Amino acid sequence: MENKKKTKNAQCKRCLNKFQEKEIYTIQQFQYRKSPPYDWTKEFFSIMEIGEWDSFCEDCVNYYGKISNNIWLKYCN
Repeated sequence: MENKKKTKNAQCKRCLNKFQEKEIYTIQQFQYRKSPPYDWTKEFFSIMEIGEWDSFCEDCVNYYGKISNNIWLKYCN
């Protein structure tokens, strides 16, 4: 009998596309960028009702990364 690992499907909170669990991104990815600071990033996303553990596909997490960086540069820097 063959033993296969089951992978769960995840769903992107923004675009609602489904993807494999190993491709999940969260806003925690942003703790590794130099600016804006991660505490600011968490607060920014909480305004949009996005939590640290909400799942996103790669395209959508990149989209939010650009938006948050642009707002930081325009209004907070």
